[in-house]
Order: sequence, then C-alpha cells, then structure tokens
Amino acid sequence: MPAISFNLKTTATRRAQRYDKYARRIITFCGTAVIATMCLIVAMILGVAMPLFRSPRVTSAATCRLPEGWKAEQLRSLSVVMSIDGRRLTAGLWTANGSAAWLDLRSGNLLESQPLRPPQGDGSQTLRQVESLGENKYALLWDDAATLVVEVVEIRNEEAQPSRYAVRTLAELPALKGIKWRQCSLRYPSDGLVVRAVLSAEAIHVFRQGVRETLLGEEERFQHECVLRDKAIPQITALTLADAGDMLYAGTDDGRILCWRFNAEGEVVERDMLRAFADHRSITAMATLLGDVSLVVGDAHGGLSVWTPVSTENSRKLHLAHHLQPHKAAVCRIFSSGRDKSLLSLDIHGVVHVAYATSERRLLSLGEKDPLEMVAWGTRGDIILGLNQAHELTSWKIERRHPEISLKTLFGKVYYEGYDSPAFVWQTTGGDDFEPKYSLVPLLVGTLKGTFYAMLLAGPLALGGAIYVGYFLEPKLRGLLKPVVEIMATLPSVVIGFLAALWLAPLLEKWLLAFLLSLIIIPVMLIGFLVGWQFLRRCDWLRRLELHREFLPAIPVLILGVCVARILAAPLENALFEGNFRQWLYGTLHTQYHQRNAIVVAFGLGFAVISLIFTLAEDAISNAPHELGAASLALGASRWQTLQRVVLPWAAPGIFAAVMIGFGRAVGETMIVLMATGNTPILDWGPFSGMRTLSANIAVEMPEAPVGGTLYRVLFLCAALLFLLTFLVNTTAELVRTRLWKRKA
Repeated sequence: MPAISFNLKTTATRRAQRYDKYARRIITFCGTAVIATMCLIVAMILGVAMPLFRSPRVTSAATCRLPEGWKAEQLRSLSVVMSIDGRRLTAGLWTANGSAAWLDLRSGNLLESQPLRPPQGDGSQTLRQVESLGENKYALLWDDAATLVVEVVEIRNEEAQPSRYAVRTLAELPALKGIKWRQCSLRYPSDGLVVRAVLSAEAIHVFRQGVRETLLGEEERFQHECVLRDKAIPQITALTLADAGDMLYAGTDDGRILCWRFNAEGEVVERDMLRAFADHRSITAMATLLGDVSLVVGDAHGGLSVWTPVSTENSRKLHLAHHLQPHKAAVCRIFSSGRDKSLLSLDIHGVVHVAYATSERRLLSLGEKDPLEMVAWGTRGDIILGLNQAHELTSWKIERRHPEISLKTLFGKVYYEGYDSPAFVWQTTGGDDFEPKYSLVPLLVGTLKGTFYAMLLAGPLALGGAIYVGYFLEPKLRGLLKPVVEIMATLPSVVIGFLAALWLAPLLEKWLLAFLLSLIIIPVMLIGFLVGWQFLRRCDWLRRLELHREFLPAIPVLILGVCVARILAAPLENALFEGNFRQWLYGTLHTQYHQRNAIVVAFGLGFAVISLIFTLAEDAISNAPHELGAASLALGASRWQTLQRVVLPWAAPGIFAAVMIGFGRAVGETMIVLMATGNTPILDWGPFSGMRTLSANIAVEMPEAPVGGTLYRVLFLCAALLFLLTFLVNTTAELVRTRLWKRKA
C-alpha cells in the first residue's frame, strides 16, 4: 500500500513565514542602524571636543642667514614685523650703532635700513636695550639712558613693488647726566604719555612725561621725576613696569619682590615687599601678563611663577597663584603675549618655553638641540623668531589652538585674577584682557542639584501615588485617575518652565515662610488625623470610606494645613524675623534668597517627572500576579502586609527602573531649568540659590560660541559629559534591575 504524505504548509502559513522573515530582517536592520547612529553621534561629539587637549603645532616658516657684513655681536634685539596684509614675514634687526633694518625671512633679502640717533646725541652713544611695547612699537635706550619711543610703519607701494618700512618717532626722553644706569623699563600706555624707570646704583628714577588737559581745556606738557631710595636697591636684579605705568616691580638677588604704586601725578601711594622664595634664590627676570594684574617671575633655578594680588585686611598683596614648568637653567628674559595669558621665557642656555599662565600648561619648547641667542615674539603670539649660534634666523609658526584648557581648569580649583582664593568658576565673556574661566564643576553640581531637588519632590509623590492607585484604589477610580496623571506628560516643558518662572517664582517669593511652615504643619496634621481616625472609624458610615476611598478624608486635612500655614506666616514673620524673613536669612544665616532657585526648579522639573515615574511604577505594581496577593490575604495577612511582603518585592525591578528613568529625564531637561533658574553657574547646594545645568549651559552659550573656538568645543565636551552621565545612570539601573529580577525568580 503506497505511503500517504500530508503537506501541512498551506499558502497562508508560507505567507506568514515569509512576512516573519522580512519583519525580522527589517527589525534587525533598524536596530543596527539605531545603534550605529548613536555611535556616530558620540564619535562626532568626542571628535569635536578632543582637540581641546591636543598639543600646539610648531612648523618652521622660514630660515635665513644674517646679511653679509652683519655680526651677531652687533645686534641688540630682534623683532617680528607683520605686514598690513599679513603675507610678508619680516624680521626687525636693531644694532648697537642705532640702526634699524628689515629682513625678508622667506627670501633673506635686506628690505630697508635706517640709522637712528638718540635725542641730543653726538653719534658716540651705543644702543644698549630695545624693549617691545606691542603693535610694532619699541623703546630704544642708549647707554646714557637717552630714549626714543618709535613705531615701525609699512609704506605701501604699487602692487608690483614690495612694501618699504620706516621708523616714526613717537616720543623722546633726554639722557640722564651723571647717572650710570643698570637696568631700565619703559612703557607707553597712551599717546602723549611715557613712563620710564631707571635703576642706578643708589636709587630708582621714575620719569613721567606727557600732555594733559588743564581746567581751561588747554593742553600743556608736563614732566615729573620721582626718586625711589630703598635699602634693597643694590640687590635689585630685575625691574619691570606695568603696561599702564602705575606699578613698578623689582626683584632682588635674595628672592624678594618690591612693588610701588603711583597715582596719576607720579607720586608713590603704596609700597610693598614680600619674600617670594624661602631659599633666597635670585630673581632674574620679570614681566606683567596681559591686563596688568599678574606678575610673572623667573628665578636663578629656572623656575617660573605667577603672582596675583589678593585682598588682605588693609590692602591687596601679591600672592603665588601658579607654578609653571621650570627651565633647567636660570631664566633671563620673559615676554608676555598681547592677546591672552600666554608668556614666552628664555633661559641662559638658549632654551625657549611657551606656557599659558592660567592652565599652567607648557605649550612648546624650542632651542633644546639648537640653542638660541636671541628671541622675539610676534604681537599676535603666532610667530617666534630666533637667532642661533650659527647666525641663522629662524621663524616658527605656532598654532596654539586652546592653550587655556587643561584638566585642572576644567575640573580643578584655579587661582583667577581678581579672586582671593582658588575657585571653580564658569565665565566666558569679558573685556579684551579677560581671563576665560571654563570650570565644569559648577555645571555638574548644578545638574545634580536640580535633579536632586526635583527627585526629592517627584520621587515620594510619584511612588506613593503609584502604590495607592495600583494597589489600594478601586478599579473604577483607577481608570479615571491614571489617564489624568499620564496627560501631565504631554504638557510641553517650555510651558512648565514659563509657568514656573513667571507665576510660581513670584508667588513663592511672596509666601516663602508660609511654604516652609506648610512642610511642617501638613505632615503633623496628617499624623494627628490618622491617630484620630482610629477612633472615628468605629462609625459604620465612616468605615465604608476605608475601602478603596482612603484619600477622601485626607483632602480636607491637606487644604486645612495649607490655610493654617498661610494664616500663621505673617504673625510669625513679625514676631520672630522682624517682619522680613528673607532679610533674616541673609543677615543671620548668610543665605541670599534668589527668586528663581532650586525650589522653583523642583516644582517645575518635578511636575514633568512625576507622570513618567508614576506610570511606570504603577504598571509594575498593578501587573503583580493577583494569585500572590490573594494567597497572602487568604493566609490572614492585611493589605499593608501583603503590599510590603509580596507586591513590592515582586514589582521592585520595575519601580527601580521607573525612578532611574525619571532621574535620567531630569538630568537631560533643558527648557524648564533654563527658564526657571537664574542660570548662575555657582557652586552652592542650598535650596534658595539658582544654578546652571549642563544642558541649560549649552543652550545659553550656544549663540556666543564661534565655530571651532574654545567655547564651541567646551560645549561639545559638556554634551559628552551629559551623555556619559545619563549612560552611567541607565547602565546602573539596568544592572540593578536585572539583579532584582534574578533575585525574584
């Protein structure tokens, strides 16, 4: 008898299997695409942020030898002269006989030469010192202290002809007769004003000359000389004036710093002395940073330190703010940048360091293999010109992308100018000589602070509501209340932030004491009500409310507690706080109340998070197997015992996941914290002060961030930290949830 076969695969079955196959491939592709997209987004964010930590790039722009007939011994200084269009790189050469010459570094051709003579000079003087004043301005000092303040100007010719250079005299200071000077420092703070400090064997002569306006509106020339005599004059080894000419600093061979402050008339109004180094090392070089606030000191051991004034009882004193990476030999010259807080230092072995004061980063080093005898720094800080022992001039192009960024400036305490102690500060806008502050610690603290207060409000309310609705409330009311709470999640966050900032914040400020009283009165009244309810429940008609309607008797108690707190607020404020509770906070507890603070954020952000936590937690509780609860009740357990011993342990993974998801939602919220806080990046955990979160900081600073700039990349770093924070929270939540599920199983 032939075998009979049955084809069980009908047409519908084959079609369903084919659809399942296509669906599986589509779902796999979409899931892979989502994961790949997330990885690409993270890679893009990190790719934009990582250049913050890259070292500067140095490239040799041009190299040429000194012109024939020139000797290095005749040179007194080098300078970098940038053309108007920035295309030509020119070296300025200043010789002992007072000549100025300009050399094209790319071709090695001598472009121009111009002899210079000091005021009232007879040609026998020798140029001794050339000091850069910035923006192609220089001070030329001869051996008799005669001084010229000059400016190198570019004379543009026709396009086919190269430009020419010339020296224009801005100011003249006569020679000092009978004074043999050791060191000199000169500043040209403004047109018509020149300040010169000359150190002799016995005193420091400070000359000030310029033009001032009289009471009648006429201009008159003035000259003023101030002679400083001090016991430490013979020991002075370094001397420098502040760029404004109102401060004079001197360093001694036993490690002391002397400083004098002058008024507008050139008279000394303050004198100070401090011991900079306990080992009495000699101070060999000094310079002021951009802004005339901080002083850079180089010593005989190769050390570089930055000193900034801090407030004391009576005045402001210099205090050690930064230690920079040292040289291996004594520092002989220090040049400060005219663009930022960078500085260039040269030691006696011909090694050059470029560092940034605030971040304490050494950006680059030159001359370690080929020592330099002379060095010059371009006014833009992007060109270094050096003369080596082989009489070769070399220029280096520097790309200092983000020198103000380091791990210390991002996450550590930093001594900033104008601050009396190291601090965590975020401040990105200011004047031309501003010191950028990019500490991310206030932003991280603000993010955690806002999340903490929001979860402090939303967590108990959402979980308590979820437990009651999911277990105690009757199904009919549950079907009404749960959709209402879920609708809260559909309210746009910008609307919540708007209401919190413009309605809740002024209302809370007006009734602050009443709000604080309600936090005490309402729990006390609820506890008293529960105690009294044990006696009232003996009535049959009241006992009926206990079955799935326990919340109804508590509503009047809650309203009564709010009313009592509001009624008692005014008398208590007058009796205990002299009629002004906020003033009492500031005067007694030194706590200032800000209208937009953490309490306002807690209400706004908590309102947005409550619905999310409530929905997920309620689903976890209501999905607990009914058989477990029924068995517990059948064994004689009460509803509270069943909830505590059976339902909550079963629903614990879902409840924990709900809390963590709500935490992640609060961490990443932008609009509510942006509108409901003062966006002040301060390091304060108090509930009465504002904050700035990472997400709000990105929104606030984004219009001010030029593409590719430091702030632009720091904002991407904020985004990376925000992603890392939420990733850690979600990963921790998943690990704990998985462990709870295993324990339950």
